[in-house]
Order: sequence, then C-alpha cells, then structure tokens
Amino acid sequence: MAETALPREATTHPGRPLPRRWRAELSAVAVIAHRDFVKLLRDRLRLFSELAFPLVLVLLLGPALQSGFGAPGGLDLTTFVFSGVLAQTVWQSSVLGLISLIADREEDFSQEIFVSPVSRYAIVAGKIIGESLVALPTGLGIVVVGLLIGVPLSPLVLVVLVPVSLAVAIYGGAFGLLILSNISSQRTANQIFPFVLLPQFFLAGVFNPIHDLPLPLAILSALSPLRYAVELTRNVFYGLQPGVAAPDMTPAPVNAAVMAVVFVAFLAAGTVLFVRAERNR
Repeated sequence: MAETALPREATTHPGRPLPRRWRAELSAVAVIAHRDFVKLLRDRLRLFSELAFPLVLVLLLGPALQSGFGAPGGLDLTTFVFSGVLAQTVWQSSVLGLISLIADREEDFSQEIFVSPVSRYAIVAGKIIGESLVALPTGLGIVVVGLLIGVPLSPLVLVVLVPVSLAVAIYGGAFGLLILSNISSQRTANQIFPFVLLPQFFLAGVFNPIHDLPLPLAILSALSPLRYAVELTRNVFYGLQPGVAAPDMTPAPVNAAVMAVVFVAFLAAGTVLFVRAERNR
C-alpha cells in the first residue's frame, strides 16, 4: 500500500506531472473550446455578420460624428468610436456565442457531455474559452480596418491589445452564461438579448462620453458590465500612446479589478444555474 501511495503524492510536487484528474479536466476544456472554434471556421456567414455591423459603425459613425462635432478638447471622435467598438464587438461576440449552449441543449449534445466524467466547471470553461477565441478574429478584422483608415495604433498597443481583448472576451462569456443559464430556447434568447445589450452600448460609452452623466444614468452606467471592458480597452489604447488626446477614463487597475470580481460572480452563479437547469430537464 505504501508503494502505491508514493507516486500519487509525488504528482503534487513542483515539476511533477499533473494528477490524472486535472489532466482530464484540462483535456475536456481544450476539446470543447476546439470544437467551438472549428465550428466558427466552418460558419462563414457568422463571421461576416459579426464583422459587418462593427465595420459600418467604425467607417461611418466615427467620421460622421467628427464632421458634426469637430474635435472637442482635441479628441478625435473616429479614434474614440473605434476603441469603443473594438471592445464592444469582442465582448458581444463572446456573449452571443454562448447561445451555442442552448443549441447544444436542443440537440441533446449538452446531455452527452454532462454525463461525461469531468466537472461542470470544466465544461462551462471550455464553452467560454471557445467562444472567446471565436471573438478574436472579429476584433482582428476591426483592428485591420482601423489601421487602414489611419487610427493611431503603435506596435506596443497592438501587442497589449491581444491579452486585453482575450480578457474582455472571457468576461463577456461569463456574462452570457449568466443570462442564458435559465433560457430554454434560442428564440427566447434572440428576443431577450437586444434589451440586454443595446442599452449598454450607450451606458458603457461605446459612442459617447459617460463621465458627466446625470445621476440616474451614472448609476446605470456603473452597473453596466460592458462599461469596464470598454474603459479597460481605452486605458490601453490611450495610456500607451501619450501623444493621442484622451477622454476621461476610470483608472485601469479599477477597471481590471471590477472585471475580475464580476467575472468570478457571473461564472459561479451562471454555472450553478445552468447545471440546475440541466438536471431539471
């Protein structure tokens, strides 16, 4: 008995292989994430639809605001809209991607994976990571267009935007999980999401400044999850380019801390509610 106990204990020491249970969990996360990413590559219509609307906003709304309002305080409104739309698109793509949980449920795929010998958190984590990876190509397309229209993007900003955009996408995935955890059909989800997402475009400051709002709107803005994703993206965009006129922003550590705390809350609550809904089917 003592001889068989030693290898098990050794696996917990630094530098030793991970325990078999952990390897199984990580493998499940990777497989589910890979499945969702491959589905995106095969779904060109989704790629086009997710990219078309943000590009219209960047190409038309930014210049329209610039021509109508000029450059208040030296702020370039095309650049302002670009940075907001980039964060909003990555976040929203991940949120909407979690609708695949409902599709899996309707196709009974979720029942198959939930009877597998891995934890519910590993399954949900795989879905969120998969949809987060799916959101990144859309963000890349917007960045390319931004470079073509002359939005200032230094090499350092481009590098730092990669992990920040991934964090924004994962954060959006947790929010999508919470919203979808008790929705029974894709039709219901498509009816609810416009009411959940559209108000946040304005409360989060995607197109408009939010640091001088009336008190009722300021409270709603502070409660908007998208706000902190937009502001963190702008922290990187403007903070790493001192020569670019910047809008008022919440400090980056505050935005990152709020996102981390809210992410954990959304993930925990969403997973519990989703697993409960699966067990009650």
